[in-house]
Amino acid sequence: MFNGDNFEEDDPFSPAAYLGGIRHPFMSNIMNPNRKFTECYRCYPMAMMQHGNERENVNYGGKIILPQSALEKLSQLNISYPMLFRLINAGQNRHTHAGVLEFIAEEGRAYLPQWMMQSLNIEPGDLLEVKNTTLPLGSFVKIQPQSIDFLDISDPKAVLENALRNFSTLTVGDIVQINYNDKVYEIKVLEVKPNFEEHSGISIVETDLEVDFAPPVGYVEPTKTVLPTMKSQMIIDEEVTKPTNTGFAAFHGSGRTLRGKDKQPVKQKMSEDGEQPSPEDMDLTESAFDPNDDGPLNLPFGQLYFGFPLVTPKSKEEAEEDSKSRAFKGAGQTLRSKKVPSASAR
Repeated sequence: MFNGDNFEEDDPFSPAAYLGGIRHPFMSNIMNPNRKFTECYRCYPMAMMQHGNERENVNYGGKIILPQSALEKLSQLNISYPMLFRLINAGQNRHTHAGVLEFIAEEGRAYLPQWMMQSLNIEPGDLLEVKNTTLPLGSFVKIQPQSIDFLDISDPKAVLENALRNFSTLTVGDIVQINYNDKVYEIKVLEVKPNFEEHSGISIVETDLEVDFAPPVGYVEPTKTVLPTMKSQMIIDEEVTKPTNTGFAAFHGSGRTLRGKDKQPVKQKMSEDGEQPSPEDMDLTESAFDPNDDGPLNLPFGQLYFGFPLVTPKSKEEAEEDSKSRAFKGAGQTLRSKKVPSASAR
């Protein structure tokens, strides 16, 4: 940076860089200790600048174009770099901040991006006061897209990061414009940190900036669809109604227990408030599920019940005696039927 007799020629914001890299040996001797730069220019949008339509990116940034005389005055002042300016429209009591892109404007003119002229509420040809200023490095900014179309961008963070490279400052209340895929998006600056009341602006040159997004203008939160619960869909009647359809019904009818008794349809017992009682509150001694049930089946230890009468096996002696009594028991049959004697034979 430029500081007395010592300055770096590689610094892009040094006076030597603005003067085409020409070093002036006696520049330090003519430096003005005054740090104030104040000029009034006729302001015009970038589109009205000669060959302005060929550089569309200048209209979607935060930098202005000043005449060559402004550079000559700034180079003689002991100002800080990068060059930042405060733009004031005294008639409308509005202001904003901007950096400088080039010093190629006609004398007495300054060219501004279209969004900046709208923010200042100024018309082409009106007078604009331009002052050099110093802004703190920003650490936080909260922005709000002015249209829900901004949500269609697949990666808004990357798009915004690339767009902010054309800005040097951000001021609370400004509605800046960025261009993405041949579509213009407007973004309002809601909050910055640090925030000082005298300027409400920050510098975003070579700083780590945290960005927070507010919901776009016109955005409506989607309503949550409340799905019906199983309990709300249950219809519990006092009595089980018989189906009126006489056609085929799958799994229709009552069940049967292992003891051969009919299984009646289950009726859920509900409490007065509509909640299902807990197992502790239910009287399990009375048949809550089968009115014909006579209670649990108590069997002696070591016996199982398979749904048919229990037949104990016979002893060996009884089995042998039973087999002997049934041996060769019954009448035999022949293949020929027995002839009946005739009456003559008798």
